[in-house]
Amino acid sequence: MLSRIIYKIIKLIITLLLVSFILIEGLIIINGNTKYLGDVDYMIILGARLYGDIPSPALAERLKVAEEYLKENTDIKVIVSGGQGPDEYIPEAEAMKIYLVNRGIDTGRIILEDKSTSTFENIKNSLNIIGEIDDLESPRVLLVTNKFHVFRSKFLARRLGAKAYGLPAEVPPTIVIQQYIREYFAVVKSLIFDR
Repeated sequence: MLSRIIYKIIKLIITLLLVSFILIEGLIIINGNTKYLGDVDYMIILGARLYGDIPSPALAERLKVAEEYLKENTDIKVIVSGGQGPDEYIPEAEAMKIYLVNRGIDTGRIILEDKSTSTFENIKNSLNIIGEIDDLESPRVLLVTNKFHVFRSKFLARRLGAKAYGLPAEVPPTIVIQQYIREYFAVVKSLIFDR
């Protein structure tokens, strides 16, 4: 009798996990393939790993789509957001600024947020900077990140009071499966803890 109850509980937990995985992965995929090209107040490029002071392939993809958008929308300011990891020579924000300036983006358009260590901190710190610069009750922000990361980023920015849109970058092929699976757990964590 007890073993039958335990079996049903385990079966229910597995079913709930599978359903939540399918739903969340569906939202991740849909958001990662939706490109917003409307008006925004600021662009925020979310940081990712550096190899010393060189952007990782994931960060390089983010910078490519950001550069293209910034060249087409010359009035938009951009916040480059990312602190310095233990094996990084400079903050991620500094490496992003160097990349953009070297490709013709005016340094006066680039705002550094170089203290954050997580997606939540990237967005929170960037929105705090916007609040110090502009008197916007609910700023419209364009979040530049890789496809797998757009849904969670938009969710967090909206939770923090912004009108958030995504500009998805490609995901390097070597990390696709790993990142989409990891992102499921990151979304669950953010839903519960990131406030």
